[in-house]
Amino acid sequence: MSSNRQDAWSQDEDVILAEVVLRHIREGGTQLKAFEEVGRKLSRTSAACGFRWNSFVRKQYKSGIELAKKQRKQAKKHTPLVNKPHQETSFQPEIGENANEHFSMSSMIQYLQKAEEAVSNEAKAMLENKKLKDEISQLAHKCEQVESELKEYKSKFSLLEEDHKSLLTIFEKARKMALLQGNEEKVKFQMDKNGNLQRVNK
Repeated sequence: MSSNRQDAWSQDEDVILAEVVLRHIREGGTQLKAFEEVGRKLSRTSAACGFRWNSFVRKQYKSGIELAKKQRKQAKKHTPLVNKPHQETSFQPEIGENANEHFSMSSMIQYLQKAEEAVSNEAKAMLENKKLKDEISQLAHKCEQVESELKEYKSKFSLLEEDHKSLLTIFEKARKMALLQGNEEKVKFQMDKNGNLQRVNK
């Protein structure tokens, strides 16, 4: 079977890679041998397996690596002089103080599922954050429009206020001139080019 796959790694393949590497660590083997074994199982190159382990999978199994190293040390201490047939120790529970630290296939799958769920939730949060930013941008744009309209209305109001004051001034001048007339003679007023009132006698 050729080892030339280059497609993305699946969760199951990551679990197989972790299982084989941890077994080799416990049994005193090398990681290179572990990568070669995984490569044969998954039809991938040992280099691809090594890269996957070092770049991603190893970070997920820090406690598993430490446990495997402890098991290797304990196995060396209790190794009998007579060779025993090889026994598969992959992911077997350890009896003793580390009995609760073993890794089963189901627990690994559960962990990866939780990690996937966390990534999914993070993606949803980022999408929601983008929507909120877009809404804030739209509201800021509307706020700028309202401020521009308000400024325009203030300018118009200021002009109207000035016109109103001018009219009041004109009416006050007319009233004073009528009082100074001092008789009942009708007085006619007209406005000159400068906006001032002039009395015109009939």
